[in-house]
Amino acid sequence: MLDQQSISVTPMSDVIGAEVRGIQIARVDDALFDQIHAAWMDNLVLLFRDQTEMTDDALVRFSRRIGVLDIAPPNENGQPVIPGFPEILIISNVLENGVPLGALGNAEAIWHSDMNYIEEPPTASVLWGMEVPETGGDTGFLNMYKALEDMPADLRRRIDGLSVKHDSSTNSGGFLRDGAQPVTDLTTCPGAIHPIVRTHPVTGRKALYLGRRRNSYIMGLPLDESEALLDALWAHTDQPAHYWHHQWRPGDVVIWDNRCCMHRRDSFDPQARRIMHRTQIKGDKPA
Repeated sequence: MLDQQSISVTPMSDVIGAEVRGIQIARVDDALFDQIHAAWMDNLVLLFRDQTEMTDDALVRFSRRIGVLDIAPPNENGQPVIPGFPEILIISNVLENGVPLGALGNAEAIWHSDMNYIEEPPTASVLWGMEVPETGGDTGFLNMYKALEDMPADLRRRIDGLSVKHDSSTNSGGFLRDGAQPVTDLTTCPGAIHPIVRTHPVTGRKALYLGRRRNSYIMGLPLDESEALLDALWAHTDQPAHYWHHQWRPGDVVIWDNRCCMHRRDSFDPQARRIMHRTQIKGDKPA
């Protein structure tokens, strides 16, 4: 292991993500976290492998270095909070006595930013892979700085000054949230309104902010024009030049910046066990 006062940062792709080697998250101090934070701002996503000292307490302590933590949101299964750790969400397809252990199961997830439908979406998420399938269940991360920078000039001009309403009726798995009604009119769907192009509060860089495709609506446009423009934006964004997929190993911890990247999970064998613990850091209103 490298000395705890230095880190080794190895890019995982040409576009997004880096592995930080030589540290145990459970023993990160202030000086080391400053280095981690700088690497995170540069790479958007950081991977820490072989976190043999990881615990729920260590996950929460590390996450609090990033910012104030959200309490784990409700999910479609109504899964119980981990005693003593209300900030941790269990993400799992495992059943215990016929009851889901966690949220989101084993379905394939779409590209999205976390909780884009609220006024102040989370800054970041930290995800600890406790049990992962041998194959499948990879997590993709998409660089939204690059998606904006690579955008054709005519498409870039079309989105200047525009905002998107981010539907709050369903989660990333497509499940209706508690108390929500199916959307029948995209122009009146519930949800927060955010600029399509946002400025990162730390780096000052501009990023495309799409949130997720389902039921989104570009404010002020006729519905057919909104749909056509969103189709063009997503077709441009969802291309391999903008993303990298992480193949999980047990003991991996990943942190991503929710302000400038999207993520999605690949499908996997529903009989394979997948248990992950996640924290989210409170954010602010996109500007």
